[in-house]
Amino acid sequence: MKRKWLITLLPAALLLAGGGLLLWKSGFFEALSSQQAMRDYIQRFSPYSHLFFFLLQFLSVILAPIPSNVTALAGGMLFGTWVSFLLTWGAVVLGSVVVFLLARGLGHPFVDRMVSHSVAQRYLDVVRRKQDVFLILAFLFPFFPDDLICILAGLTDIPFRRFLIIALLTRPWGLLAASALGGSALSIPLPVMIPLVLVGVAVFLICLKYGDKWENKLLERFKK
Repeated sequence: MKRKWLITLLPAALLLAGGGLLLWKSGFFEALSSQQAMRDYIQRFSPYSHLFFFLLQFLSVILAPIPSNVTALAGGMLFGTWVSFLLTWGAVVLGSVVVFLLARGLGHPFVDRMVSHSVAQRYLDVVRRKQDVFLILAFLFPFFPDDLICILAGLTDIPFRRFLIIALLTRPWGLLAASALGGSALSIPLPVMIPLVLVGVAVFLICLKYGDKWENKLLERFKK
């Protein structure tokens, strides 16, 4: 059985490794320095920018922690809100499914290479015991490492169909907000844009400051 899984999934693992090398060689990680740099980076691949953007968002899940919200915002500026959102949503869900199936098929050897021991120790038991409820919260709240939790979910006995439904319904909301912000950045009047930016910065800083505390409280509640 293990040999069958290896034969099936080895090409996928090689593809992911190749994708990471491609991103590094093409200058993706340097483009993370700013929204404009990311926008220019995606435009370099015209007329295949849409396809490349989809692949980029797909790899953002596989090669976590690449922030898919950052690239979704840049995609909103390039393609508009809804095109950026739909491409990102499809790619992120597909990436979530791939890492889930890889973890389920290859088990701990694969997970140990993708997830640090501290992260696995922190979340795996909770994901195993609480499953649906915890996955929903982890995908909705921005301070959880949702891509890594998708990998850990593959080690549980949660049915694949249930995992897919949860990912489809809960993963898109942060991506929609990022795509909408990018898609509106060039058309919203400055007097309206400034308060929106200030609110976004305030929310980000609040999550940055209190996210760990909220995460710890939720984890403590789930562990009881």
